[in-house]
Parts: sequence; structure tokens; C-alpha cells
Amino acid sequence: MSEGFPMDIHAVLKQLPHRYPFLLVDRVIECVPGKSIHAIKNVTINEPFFPGHFAHRPVMPGVMILEALAQAAGILAFKTAGVVPDEHTRFYFVGIDKARFRRPVEPGDQLILKATLDRAMRGIWKFSTVAEVGGEEVASATMMVAPEAKA
Repeated sequence: MSEGFPMDIHAVLKQLPHRYPFLLVDRVIECVPGKSIHAIKNVTINEPFFPGHFAHRPVMPGVMILEALAQAAGILAFKTAGVVPDEHTRFYFVGIDKARFRRPVEPGDQLILKATLDRAMRGIWKFSTVAEVGGEEVASATMMVAPEAKA
């Protein structure tokens, strides 16, 4: 494990530009720059998407699970590159492949977000990601992100 880990919410806020209600990483448990990251998202009934998805049985939307995985991968990318993002730093999805959802994520679950850096080439970062609850895989995807093109 690298120096400075685990990262609490204050360190996460310094590393990601996201804020409530879109910040989806609560803590980083482990990060090995250039290799992998394990982070936590505590899922609570207070999440802003639960009243509409679905009121009778709250389920975390799959796209929000993917976003949480992408945010964890973003921390790994920034730590690998030695970059502390600022208001001008933006990375965007350029590809999501092989996304699979294995079971619903509900209030009270603790998502363990795992991302492994597969490749970084010409500014495009490729990650293998997995989300788990209680040691059981709930979602996975291969993701690619790239920095905002400068005009």
C-alpha cells in the first residue's frame, strides 16, 4: 500500500471534483498507483435517487454504480499521474464495455469499488472495474476515460 492511504472523505474531496449529490466515493481503503484501487461507497436510504428508483423497493441505478466505479478509477488515474485535479481538470468517459449487473444494490449495502489500470496510452486510460457487496460481485465493466480536449 502506498503512503497516504487509506484516504478519508476529506482526502477524497481533494482528489475528485465531484460534490454532493454526485460524489460516490466515501473512502479509499487501498491504492497502488499504476496498478489498482479499492474504495468504499456506503449506500444509504438518503441517496437522492431512491425516492424515484423505486419508491416501493429502493434500488441503486446501475448507471450510478458505474459512476461510482469511474470515480474510484479517476482517483487511481490522478494518483498514478501525480495530479491533483482543479476546476480546469476534466476527464470524461470515452467507452464503457462489458457492463454487467448481477444483483440489485439496496440501502444499507456497502459497495466495495475495485479498479485495475489495464493501460494508459496517449491520454486514454483503460480500467477493469468490479463492484462488490459482502464479497459478492454486483457489477463489473471495462471503462475508458480521457481528458477534456483543449481548444
